[in-house]
Amino acid sequence: MIFAIAEINNSTELLPGVKLGYQIYDTCVSVIKTAHVAFQMMNGQDPMFYKDSNCSQSDVVMAVVGDSGSTTSISLSRIIGPFSIPLVSYFATCACLSNKQEYPTFFRTIPSDQFQADALAKLVKHFGWTWIGAVRSDSDYGNYGMASFLAAAQREGICVEYSESFYRTDPRRKIQKVADVIRRSSAKAIVVFTASGDMNVLLEELAQDPPSPRQWIGSEGWIIETYLTRFSFCAGAIGVGFQQSDIPGLREFLLDLSPTKVAASPLLTKFWEDAFKCKIEKSSNPETGVCDGTEDMEHLKNPYTDTSQLGPTNMVYKAVYAIAHAIHNTICMEKNITTLCDKGTMLTSKQVLKKLKNVNFSRNGYPVSFDANGDPVAFYELINWQKSESGVIELVTVGYYDASLPKGQEFHINRNITWVDGGTQVPVSVCSESCLSGTRKVLQKGKPKCCYDCIPCPEGEISNTTDSPDCFPCPSELWPNAQRDACFPKPVEFLSYDEVLAIILAAFSVSGACLAIITAAIFFHHRTTPIVRANNSELSFLLLFSLTLCFLCSLTFIGAPSDWSCMLRHTAFGITFVLCISCVLGKTVVVLMAFKATLPGSNVMKWFGPPQQRMTVVFVTFIQIIICTVWLLLSPPFPMKNLSTYKEKIILECALGSAVGFWAVLGYIGLLAVFCFVLAVLARKLPDNFNEAKLITFSMLIFCAVWLTFIPAYVSSPGKFTVAVEIFAILASSFGLILCIFAPKCFIIIVQPEKNSKRHLINKK
Repeated sequence: MIFAIAEINNSTELLPGVKLGYQIYDTCVSVIKTAHVAFQMMNGQDPMFYKDSNCSQSDVVMAVVGDSGSTTSISLSRIIGPFSIPLVSYFATCACLSNKQEYPTFFRTIPSDQFQADALAKLVKHFGWTWIGAVRSDSDYGNYGMASFLAAAQREGICVEYSESFYRTDPRRKIQKVADVIRRSSAKAIVVFTASGDMNVLLEELAQDPPSPRQWIGSEGWIIETYLTRFSFCAGAIGVGFQQSDIPGLREFLLDLSPTKVAASPLLTKFWEDAFKCKIEKSSNPETGVCDGTEDMEHLKNPYTDTSQLGPTNMVYKAVYAIAHAIHNTICMEKNITTLCDKGTMLTSKQVLKKLKNVNFSRNGYPVSFDANGDPVAFYELINWQKSESGVIELVTVGYYDASLPKGQEFHINRNITWVDGGTQVPVSVCSESCLSGTRKVLQKGKPKCCYDCIPCPEGEISNTTDSPDCFPCPSELWPNAQRDACFPKPVEFLSYDEVLAIILAAFSVSGACLAIITAAIFFHHRTTPIVRANNSELSFLLLFSLTLCFLCSLTFIGAPSDWSCMLRHTAFGITFVLCISCVLGKTVVVLMAFKATLPGSNVMKWFGPPQQRMTVVFVTFIQIIICTVWLLLSPPFPMKNLSTYKEKIILECALGSAVGFWAVLGYIGLLAVFCFVLAVLARKLPDNFNEAKLITFSMLIFCAVWLTFIPAYVSSPGKFTVAVEIFAILASSFGLILCIFAPKCFIIIVQPEKNSKRHLINKK
């Protein structure tokens, strides 16, 4: 402060021709002493430390620089505030002092703890510490600062395991209680918002039984204090400190001490004697010599002579200059290129207060200004306690926090950080480990939101981020992978030719068609024999042709459904089967009519000769063609993706279009089959040697049994097995027809040709 005032008094630009005086008091960090000092300043009763005969109104205080503590600054501001005397603090950081309704005359060159709290919360969040302990001084600085930090931490999603407060004058059992809470806690990161004196007391207590490694996160109140680095278990501590800077000329000013100046000041005398281990006056202690004036300040190595990095000192420097600029703006004015100051102006503290609100200048490259709350722009350095090669803990600046930058860009790290125990990996301090992708968080009952269990996502849902609060379902055509952290296209399922089941069914289908063709070839080769002629060879060949088509139409059910295959498979199946049943029906009617015609006077056969048989087959088949045509025109089958049968895969199948059309086709086939079966039953007692009616009865019995069991199997079979059931029904009924009707005849033709005679056919047992 003295150095800054000396610079100003010697300046030709700031307050030229005007000298500033000052008076220095010590509040001793005591509210009672602060109040006493405040009243002394107001009354102007104490002698001045510096006084010149040219001072005008020397007993009136224009502004006050101080105090260092928030509590004492509150007391001081409440006393001098009603008199409009501005108070510019260099180290009081309590956010409460930004309240202009309570403290209208308070300013500070150090940022408010609100900014510090935000910076600490962002720091904790940046390194992923979501489970922390909180310790604070039981003072305005600690209580208000921690309250601001906890609010900021809550916004950042950080949970606090415990929050303890203490003061250095508390009974030891209170300090021990706080230390025991730290030792027992599960949180590995501890945010400490204390003054350096309080922190010293706590660390001394912890040093008696050091806790397991903890990551200390400190406020500026103690993180920048080098004397605390003697506690080695705090190595790796990190926190925010005020911007360090060099004040040009200050070192030379401090070193300019002569024995005469030292002897004139009790404070300097004590400093000199402690620094050089000597006494200004004759010493009674033989081990301590008398200072002889040869002591060299240049070679003195202690904090007093180290002015390379100054924090609070620089804040004092800014505060003095801020007041000087306010006075300058009040009594000085620019005229041409000359600055003229009216030394005779009756200056009041109210005028200084008004101008102080608007000061805006730079000193040594650092800007100084105040916002509406009397606070400067917040800028913090990120301080890390790092062990040097010699084992000494040093304070290293590893980054900064600039509140003037856009949101999200305030915090920067530009140097490697050393963590607890000298590690290079960021320590972990969480209540619960992060939930991996594929799981979701479920909060533990009665615990903070940072304590949770990780539950796997349910079937069909995924989470693709860590610590996801919810799982979400995949789109309808996608399905989660095994880890349930990504959606992939569902496999598409249909009865493919690559599958064993499809190959077997296709083999039976082709075999059945070949069997029908071979049977037709046998019949054609023996077409002149009695057994072929007696069994209505024309209808037999047509029946074998329709059976060949029945076998082959089952192939249309295999493969990926398309618009044409869906329409073809159902209509081809319906028409070929009706053609087949109509041929069987014609053969049955022929058998019945043949034996009716043997009765005397009967001319039935002329009404059911070959032309009528052909017309019957065409008519019966034409009805099915009409049904299929109407079905295709109104609502034809079409390919569709079935997403409901299976959750994890897509069934590619043919939708019926119109269910009425499908069941009409099946119903018509069933009606013909039943009718044919009834006629065959009526003809079952015909002569045994002519057994085609009996064979038709068996074939129709098999046919009806197959299709009656097909209905429930078709409805209940899932996915591609629905198609397999339909193919099986087609093949089973077709094989039933060809084996029951044609196998016995082929056996006689090939194995027992002697029975293939007219005599044998008309012989009655």
